[in-house]
Amino acid sequence: MKKGAGLPKSLLQATRYFADPDVCVDFVAGMRWPNGVVCPHCESKRVSYLSSRRIWKCMAKDCHKQFSVKTQSVFEDSPVPLDKWLTAVWLVVNCKNGISSYEIMRHLEVTQKTAWFMLHRIRLALKDCNWSKLGGSDGGPVEVDETFIGPDPRKMHRSRRLKRQLAQCGDDKTVVMGMLDRDARKVRAKMVPNVKRETLQREIIQAIEDGSTVYTDQGTGYDRLGHGFYVHETVNHVKEYVRGQVHTQGIENFWSLLKRGLTGTYIAVEPFHLDRYLDEQVFRYNNRATKDNPLDDRDRFILAVSQIAGKRLTYAELTGKTEPASSA
Repeated sequence: MKKGAGLPKSLLQATRYFADPDVCVDFVAGMRWPNGVVCPHCESKRVSYLSSRRIWKCMAKDCHKQFSVKTQSVFEDSPVPLDKWLTAVWLVVNCKNGISSYEIMRHLEVTQKTAWFMLHRIRLALKDCNWSKLGGSDGGPVEVDETFIGPDPRKMHRSRRLKRQLAQCGDDKTVVMGMLDRDARKVRAKMVPNVKRETLQREIIQAIEDGSTVYTDQGTGYDRLGHGFYVHETVNHVKEYVRGQVHTQGIENFWSLLKRGLTGTYIAVEPFHLDRYLDEQVFRYNNRATKDNPLDDRDRFILAVSQIAGKRLTYAELTGKTEPASSA
């Protein structure tokens, strides 16, 4: 049977389908262990299901530990039932501009603090861990650009703006760098410390394959980029935005979607958490419906749930009280 066949295609169908706790357990188990349940502690397939508690017990000689579908996943140690978790995942991956913790609070009848924690754990599951290089040695085109995320002084209260001026604060915006592979139609984005030449070009060398065609604007950070590695074409945004195939309109479209979500849905995002919001928007963009890849809401949901295992985020890590644990 085709993967995902028979599963809901809309939010209404999903909430009805996952109302049964046993259905939730079977679905998540199928996503985590498509070839049969495996103990997450010792990887043994000798397990016994305790239906009264909806958990498994490992029957391996040196293990005998109990575990559930939440163990060693972003759902671990959460008292929130799976039907609410799965509904939250559906909303996050299918709301184009994101969904706030207050909306999750109202829809799922949890506290705002719980909803905020749930959203960040889901964003961890959405993180793309595939770091194969973009472009191609045959001249595959890649657009590269950077943007600035942060408060707009023109929209600040006069007292706050004056306080910043007296303190001689510099530009407190966060730099985000993005790359769009035109052929694969995939984007990557991450925070960078500055827009210095060595910073931007180091990121390009690490992420883009030698021989690719790189399109940028005429920022000084991209000077001398084409020497020995890439075919480098630039567009002067003072005079033009497009010159044939030379443009950065694709990555700028991604910036538009990102900022619409940050300013319209989340309102204010601290730099400490910005990378997670980038992961969320990158996931939705890379798994959007296209002519060549007609994904729907169900497909994005299945992909997201299949990525929950081996990732853990505690509240102490989220709030900066402890160092983040390594995740798969």
